Amino acid sequence: MIIQPSDIGARRFAHQAMATEFEIFCVHADGDYAQQACWAAFDLLDRLEGELSRFIPNSDIARINRLAAGVTARVSRWTMECLAIALAAYAETAGAFDISLGSGLTSLQLAPRDSTVCSTTGAVRLDLGGMGKGYAVDRMAGVLAEWDIHQALIHGGHSSVLALDAPAGLDGWPLTMGERTVVARRRAFSASGIRAQGEHIVDPRTGFAANARVAAWVSSELGGSASPSAVAEAYSTAFMILPAAEVTAICARHPELEAWLLDAETILSHG
Repeated sequence: MIIQPSDIGARRFAHQAMATEFEIFCVHADGDYAQQACWAAFDLLDRLEGELSRFIPNSDIARINRLAAGVTARVSRWTMECLAIALAAYAETAGAFDISLGSGLTSLQLAPRDSTVCSTTGAVRLDLGGMGKGYAVDRMAGVLAEWDIHQALIHGGHSSVLALDAPAGLDGWPLTMGERTVVARRRAFSASGIRAQGEHIVDPRTGFAANARVAAWVSSELGGSASPSAVAEAYSTAFMILPAAEVTAICARHPELEAWLLDAETILSHG
């Protein structure tokens, strides 16, 4: 997705994390105050990466990946919420979205009250991927709200975008998705595709690259879930794999979702 909010006078702040660049564009009269708020959001982002990245040896995800059969690990609330979102999307998409890439996501037993995860097989290998970025974007928005900053747009690597309230006088933040231009307000967006990175999306049910679809965009309304950006990321990945009829059925069951699929240069809208 192409984002050009600087054209409308928004302040820009950037930070590297999760192997990409996160940016916050916000409107506030006090530049120093806006900077403090955004760096508070970036501080949380770094803490989230420390729990959710499989590449950090002592992260929650890395420790889950090392669990032997029958062994339990205590995890953060953030990790538990991500696993719950992932399991719900796995069930809704019949396994087309699977952060374990077929290694046994459903073999994990979650105990949210105790903040523990138990592996029943000892073979699961998790990678939150884009969903982890989306979850971080959602939590960063919460930090900005605590600082009373509501006119803002946050993105992680341009593929996960959360548009909050629009600047005064505008209907929304301008976004470009392929050939489609939208003005976004209080919605999350996620983009998946194979043009820029090649055939990197794998169907976890078969192990083969998903190459029948060029791109998929998903939008989720704020208020539809506690983590709209994470949900949008999960479904944009799955929608690269699922037939159009199944995408339509999922959107019908979840009216907060909208989807656009690019098949052989033809954009199909679902929602």
